[in-house]
Amino acid sequence: MQATAIAQPNIALIKYWGKRDLGRNLPAVGSISITLSELHTEVSVELSADLSSDELLVNGEVNQSMLVRISGCLDKVVGAERSRARVTSRSNFPIAAGLASSASAFAATTVAAAGAAGLNLETDELARLAGAASGSAARSLYGGFAELKNSGDTINVDTLCDVEAWPLQVVVAITATGPKATGSTAAMEISRETSPFYDSWIEQQDHDLDVARAAILARDFAGLAGVSEHNCLKMHSVMWASRPPMVYWNSVTMRCMQTVRQLQAEGCNVFFTIDAGPQVKAVCLPEDTKVVSKALAETPGVMQVIITGLGAAARLVDQE
Repeated sequence: MQATAIAQPNIALIKYWGKRDLGRNLPAVGSISITLSELHTEVSVELSADLSSDELLVNGEVNQSMLVRISGCLDKVVGAERSRARVTSRSNFPIAAGLASSASAFAATTVAAAGAAGLNLETDELARLAGAASGSAARSLYGGFAELKNSGDTINVDTLCDVEAWPLQVVVAITATGPKATGSTAAMEISRETSPFYDSWIEQQDHDLDVARAAILARDFAGLAGVSEHNCLKMHSVMWASRPPMVYWNSVTMRCMQTVRQLQAEGCNVFFTIDAGPQVKAVCLPEDTKVVSKALAETPGVMQVIITGLGAAARLVDQE
């Protein structure tokens, strides 16, 4: 009873920040994301009656801090009376650093757990189970452009555009590799309880979703760029105005934003987005990838640049 799955992280262009039901992990707003191809998390789940408790290895090291959430995810997928599990997770990018590692990890865990248990679940059901563990994980069950709906009593995701239909590129500027001081779930609750901008954030989200959805369907890069950057900055304004303030950026983050602004002034088709972390993701048309990558790599303080296209849905993989 063992299976391995792989999932790519997803980056929200129209952001998800806040929960309307913390117990069921339902988002306060809808969101639109792109799944990335070159970053991935591979998770193996082995269910064994010989184990007395669940075990978790992350990148070769025992990880007790994430074990409770992983065990809860397994309970939802397989059932609380299941055999204990040995879970092994490996990511090819920094984790807990604002690169959606939890999204890819819980998406892969959900798919692997279902495979290990011999369950034949549809993608929408897998997405609901993954989203119950990590809100953004539901989107990693889908490739290309995906929209997570803020409606009903369950998590629902639709594909807006597949990978081949609009093959944008993303240049990720790594500005720090350590874990962030405050996790996203805790930070969301702080924002909900203390930020004077939180209610406005909720009220304006449907408009941004409509604009972004229309831009994606029309392949309107300029339209998508404008609403995505604005939505990103609004989300971080909510964070910054929280008490205590949730500031994930560093000085290199700011310099990368300035680099993107300069590229835009020079006519480059590129825009930035930043999640709950210091990393900057520059989304661009394929023909502008080299220029964007070179400019960000030369930005002082950038530790690494990763170039990626849009990725596929979470899936089971064969093992040798």
